[in-house]
Amino acid sequence: MIELHQHLADADPGLQKIFQAIQQASLRVAQETGRAGLGADIYGAKGSENIQGEEQQKLDVYADNLFTDAFRKSGVIAGMASEEVDNALQFDESLDGRYVIMIDPLDGSSNIDVNVAIGTIFAIYERVSPVGQPLTPEDFLQAGSKQVASGYVSYSVSTQLVFSVGAGVHIFTLDPSSQEYMLIQENVTIPEDGKVYSINEVNFDDFNAPLQRFVQYCRDKRNEKGKRKYTGRYIGSLVADFHRNLLKGGIYVYPATVEAPNGKLRLLYEGNPMAFLITQAGGKATDGVQNILDIVPTELHQRCPLYIGSPVMMDEVMKP
Repeated sequence: MIELHQHLADADPGLQKIFQAIQQASLRVAQETGRAGLGADIYGAKGSENIQGEEQQKLDVYADNLFTDAFRKSGVIAGMASEEVDNALQFDESLDGRYVIMIDPLDGSSNIDVNVAIGTIFAIYERVSPVGQPLTPEDFLQAGSKQVASGYVSYSVSTQLVFSVGAGVHIFTLDPSSQEYMLIQENVTIPEDGKVYSINEVNFDDFNAPLQRFVQYCRDKRNEKGKRKYTGRYIGSLVADFHRNLLKGGIYVYPATVEAPNGKLRLLYEGNPMAFLITQAGGKATDGVQNILDIVPTELHQRCPLYIGSPVMMDEVMKP
């Protein structure tokens, strides 16, 4: 925690404890994902479904339990809401805590069996109910603009922690020898334009007219040398697609479709934290109509379309 702690030295002590809990839990998840196929029983389905009706993977449940335990023991988190659990949790032993946290414990877990990058996404808010009192639904149903911090952990070639506390986006890489997160980039800025559009084009016929126009624009656009300016790259793991576009420039779109008229991604656990990060990095995020961070949620597991990425590409996709 040495470099991470030093980087957060000016942050509220409660936030420092939250990031310490995130480090502890993410180290365990990284260790287990790194042992996949070596006798670790984390492959495959758990045999249960989450509230969205999606089949839970064994590592989904494992990661959710790890983070829940770490947050409960932090002493500064009054409660949490998880993509994997129907209802928000109140930590009675920490009702004097100022914070609540939203988490997708393991984004992209369906890719575990094929060794594709997966991640943990989190969003941190100050509670709106009086400290010391029971939590209320309003503590969890806050607009994304109210976040005090957000980030994700990417479990891939290396394990990286990417986060913002409202003053830029910073990237830390886990050093396996010391088990510490080491700063590798600070104040990351997404390129103004990009070369990649990340969208599942198999659903093209279900896209609305403006999005169809944008995809065709990306297919047809040429640079000054007559070569394609944009290329399609869609991993299907939000953390992986987002991380590449954050560093290299690009856009990620998971739109509304006929089968998913409200989109598929969750506002609290995916849309809001990623929108907070991209905004801090100089990019933009909308649901295809309005700024993601302006949406006031009405339910814990609310879905939303997500358009997120470099400003130039975002301006183009938002044209009517």
